[in-house]
Amino acid sequence: MTQHVQQPTPQEDLATIAKLIKGVHIAMLTFRNAAGHLHAQPMTTQEKDFDGVLWFVASKESDLVRSVEQNMAVNVSYSESGRGYVSLYGNAELVTDQAKLHELWNDIYQSYFPGGEQDPNVQLIKVTVHGAHYWESDGKLNNILQVAKTFVTGEKPHFGEGGSVKL
Repeated sequence: MTQHVQQPTPQEDLATIAKLIKGVHIAMLTFRNAAGHLHAQPMTTQEKDFDGVLWFVASKESDLVRSVEQNMAVNVSYSESGRGYVSLYGNAELVTDQAKLHELWNDIYQSYFPGGEQDPNVQLIKVTVHGAHYWESDGKLNNILQVAKTFVTGEKPHFGEGGSVKL
C-alpha cells in the first residue's frame, strides 16, 4: 500500500517561515562583496509579519549597499536555539521610500544615523524572497531526550521537521 504524504500549501510554508523568524532580533544577511567573497552582516530584523518580503535599514556607505548595487542575490538566515532556523534566498534592491522608512524606523537607528529618518546616509534594502530552507526544532528539552533515547534504544533521534520551499 502506497502512503501519500500531503505536502504543505504555499500559505502553510509561508506561515512556518513567519513563525520561525518572528521574534528573532538579528538576521545574518549574506552577500557577495566587491572582491567576490561571501560576507555575512548582522542586520536588525523588522517587527513586521513576513509576507515574502524582508526590509532592512543600512548605511549608504556600507559594503552591503555597494555590493547590492552590483549583485542583488542575497541570503538571509535566522536562528534561535531550541526553535530552529531558516535560510532564505532572494534578490535585494535599494529602495528610496520615505513613507516605508517612517513605518520601519526605530529609535535604535538614531545611534547609527544622527540625522534620524532624514539622514542622507540611510538606505532601505528590500529583499524579495524566492525560496527557503528551514528546520523547525521540537525544542531543547526534546532534543536532549532524543539523544538519551538513542543511547538507550539505538533508535534514530527525531529533532524536528525541515523542508525547502519556493515562494
